[in-house]
Amino acid sequence: MSYPKNLSVVVPVFNEEQRISKALKICQGFKKRFPGWEFILVNDGSTDGTLELLKETKFKIVSYRKNQGKGYALKQGVAKASQSLILICDVDFSTPLSEITLLSPFVKKGAEVVIGSRRVQGAKVIKHQTRLREWLGTQFTNLSKLWLGLKVSDVTCGFKLFKKKEAKQLFKLSHIKRWGYDAEILFLAKKLGYQVMDVAVSWKNDERTKVSMGKDIVRSLVDLGLIRWYNLTNQY
Repeated sequence: MSYPKNLSVVVPVFNEEQRISKALKICQGFKKRFPGWEFILVNDGSTDGTLELLKETKFKIVSYRKNQGKGYALKQGVAKASQSLILICDVDFSTPLSEITLLSPFVKKGAEVVIGSRRVQGAKVIKHQTRLREWLGTQFTNLSKLWLGLKVSDVTCGFKLFKKKEAKQLFKLSHIKRWGYDAEILFLAKKLGYQVMDVAVSWKNDERTKVSMGKDIVRSLVDLGLIRWYNLTNQY
């Protein structure tokens, strides 16, 4: 396995007091192995003890008082990233950080964006979501393809690798603050002519997800409409 020497890992967190200790141990282990890596933890307005736990580490911390959403958090984290490659991933590491070795070779081959996918040949879902959640995720990807012209297999997998320059441009242009950010970033990548690659990864569902079956699904659908509106009104 070939790990990149220089990597910024951006992890958004919100009220993760119960899970953050495990995540920090994982980050610390990789930082020890790869001194050229930096970890950027974005505290998205947590109201529990998350921020206090983050302050005990030596990682880069970005924090603000009011919860804004995952898209906003990642935008702040990417802005602070300094390494040549930028990985965004979830605090539960549902896709193990070691899977970066599957994505990074495609950057060397010329891709500007490489996304982990649970829906291409070779992907391994160790623990599934409920059938309803999986169905809704599939339908969101299908709608993203239909409404935005995307040609990817898995819009919502949180494991995505970018070249630094391209990541900063994409997130600087972005408007979507919450769960629809994935579709917006991939739409912008298509609009700017970046090469986007799907790569099979392993993934394990964590039932403590912050995604709400009700309001967040509705918001995501609204976000798809907003992305089209922003594009039509030349806001990108």
